[in-house]
Amino acid sequence: MRPTEARLRSLGIEDLAALTTLEQAGQHDPWTPAQLEAVLDDPEARVVGVEQDERLVGHAVVVRLPFDAELQAIMVAGDRRRQGLASRLLEAVIEAAKGWDAERLLLEVRSSNDAAIGLYRRAGFNEDGRRRGYYPPLAGRDREDALLMSRPLA
Repeated sequence: MRPTEARLRSLGIEDLAALTTLEQAGQHDPWTPAQLEAVLDDPEARVVGVEQDERLVGHAVVVRLPFDAELQAIMVAGDRRRQGLASRLLEAVIEAAKGWDAERLLLEVRSSNDAAIGLYRRAGFNEDGRRRGYYPPLAGRDREDALLMSRPLA
């Protein structure tokens, strides 16, 4: 059975349970329910969700900074990847940041996350630097660098 059309929308506090379930199922280091509740309540943040087959299957978190905006999280459920949903979420984040008149959209990503780095490069992000040993180890690997990336919005 093919998935139905995906629908993007802003998430609110009423989506906390679904957002928590998505995070717990799909992340190595998921946000806690308290962290998710805080970002959903933050007037300087926007949480965009993507629903498919009446299920939350992805989300992105963007926060307004004084001159820029920062993508703090983006994820799509494992069974819904490679359908362009992350690209749609990223487009919604870029539009939200432009709506805030942000000059740039910033992010950091694990240096081994080739799929995400490819997504960001296709969306016009460039590498600005690297934080050595920033991320804690995953699956027996050593600490990992974070790539710092940005995209101009003006």
